[in-house]
Parts: sequence; C-alpha cells; structure tokens
Amino acid sequence: QVQLVESGGGLVQPGGSLTLSCAASGSIASIYAMGWYRQAPGKQRELVAVITSGIIRYGSSVKGRFTISRDNAKNTTYLQMSSLKPEDTAVYYCTSGPWPNAYEYWGQGTQVTVSS
Repeated sequence: QVQLVESGGGLVQPGGSLTLSCAASGSIASIYAMGWYRQAPGKQRELVAVITSGIIRYGSSVKGRFTISRDNAKNTTYLQMSSLKPEDTAVYYCTSGPWPNAYEYWGQGTQVTVSS
C-alpha cells in the first residue's frame, strides 16, 4: 500500500508559477514511479508527468513549462509549474505505481486555478 498526500494548490494569475508537493508513505513507495495527472471539469483525466530513476515522461500540453522532480530521501515528488495558463486549471492528482504510468495509487487531489 502507498499513501499519497498532495499540497501546494491554489489560485495563481496567468503567467505565474506554482509548485505542488506529494509526500508518499508505505512499504513500496520508494520503488514505484511517481506521477501527476490532472482533470478539469467536463474533461478526461490527463497525464501531466511521471518520473522514475531519472526517466521522465511529460504530457504534451505541459512540456517545456512544467518540471517534475523527486527527492528519494524524503519520498516526496514535486511539480514545478510555470507560465501557467487558464487551461491548466484542474484538480491535480499525485499518483504512484509501476512505470510508465504510475497509475496504481492516487492522492486526494489538489485544486489549481489559473485566473486573473
């Protein structure tokens, strides 16, 4: 079992930056890939980024603007978001699981709203 707790969501203006954090706990948390997905109202869930042992995947809509990183000592994953757009508004979920999707365990989600 893996438990995931997200933090760092909120309201930000277009063009701004925000960093999300996800703390993982559990016996297999350290060996699984970690990821971020998002879901906007009325839209399908979308890959944001997944990371494992130095390998990273990004969704096409965030590539070049978002950066995922992982602190293995703290079992914490970060998502640095910059040049934010209104279309980035969504609930962001931290995930954990086997590479390449990290789709097995999910956090409760944190709201990110990009608006002026």
